[in-house]
Amino acid sequence: MKSIVLLFAFNDAEKREKIARALLPLKLRIKKINKINYLQTLGALLGIAEEENAEEYQGPDLPHEMLLIAGCSDPQIQALLDTLRKAGIPKIHHKAVLTENNQYWNALELYEELNQEYEYFKNQNA
Repeated sequence: MKSIVLLFAFNDAEKREKIARALLPLKLRIKKINKINYLQTLGALLGIAEEENAEEYQGPDLPHEMLLIAGCSDPQIQALLDTLRKAGIPKIHHKAVLTENNQYWNALELYEELNQEYEYFKNQNA
């Protein structure tokens, strides 16, 4: 699989463009996922699995931006995070790497898991 970054709920076109420009030297493909596709599995969104759910999501968008990294090595992931920070991109709290398990989740399930972790750590630091 080629290295790719999926963007969910990144509704600010200027911010998406800034991310794309920052990551260009890393040769990562960037793909914005429209909310109607939030019921597809992550694997289907990445093209590594068959589309499993033809139903379009009609609910509200995610409350926070979410980023999914796929097909990257650990050094590539670190370079990506460093590059975003150096480019002045505000911290993205909901981010994940594609795993053997979460490839079968949809965007809403991934968001719920990441949000639980985010809230837990936020409360630990309060």
